[in-house]
Amino acid sequence: MGYQAQFAEGSLVRIAGRADLEEFQRTWRYHNKITDQQIDYAGTSARVKWVGFYHGGDVLYQLEDVPGVWHERCLAAVTHS
Repeated sequence: MGYQAQFAEGSLVRIAGRADLEEFQRTWRYHNKITDQQIDYAGTSARVKWVGFYHGGDVLYQLEDVPGVWHERCLAAVTHS
């Protein structure tokens, strides 16, 4: 069974809020930790530039004009009413 990303390249996503990112930064103990610079982008929207997978299945993203590598759990779909 292959890995599956929730967001495709070109998708518009919203980065989680500051409190959620800070909690993730405190508790995540593995690869690609969230940096303080990334937390400054809390609550903003960006397009997915690149989708990759860490060994074991964690989905990772790079976003256009936003630094760092992002975990899928730190992102949400942008929905329009």
